[in-house]
Amino acid sequence: MANFLCKVFSSTDWKVDLVVPVPLGMERFKKRGYNQAMLLARPFAWSVGIPHIPKALQRVRETRSQVELSILERRENVAGAFKAIPEIVSGKSVLVIDDVTTTGSTLDACADALRRANARQVYGLTLARAVRSQKRK
Repeated sequence: MANFLCKVFSSTDWKVDLVVPVPLGMERFKKRGYNQAMLLARPFAWSVGIPHIPKALQRVRETRSQVELSILERRENVAGAFKAIPEIVSGKSVLVIDDVTTTGSTLDACADALRRANARQVYGLTLARAVRSQKRK
C-alpha cells in the first residue's frame, strides 16, 4: 500500500522535508494495537528518502469515532485535537499521511496544528477517499 502512495507522490512536484502520520488517540491505539497511518507513513518515508518523524505531530485529546458524524460534527470533533512541535516543524514542509479521508476534517485539523507551529507548507496524502452515503446530514 505504501508503494501506491509512493507512485502518487512521485507524480507531484511537492518538496517535502518530513513525513508524519496522523496520530491515533491512546485509547484507540490500545484497543487496536496499531496506528494504521503509521503503518503507511513509515515505509512510504523510507521508500522516498524523507525523514519520518511521528513525534512532530501529536494528538492532545481523544476524539469520538467519526464514522457516524456529519461534516460539521467531524470538524468540531477534531478541532484542537492535535499539536505540532515547533522545534521540529518550524520552517519545514510537512507531508501528513492518513489511511482514509472522507471530509478532510482530520487532515485540516492536523494542518492547522502544523501551521500554528510555523510549518512552511503542509501537504496531505491518503490511501483512499471514502464516499459518504447521501442519507447522512
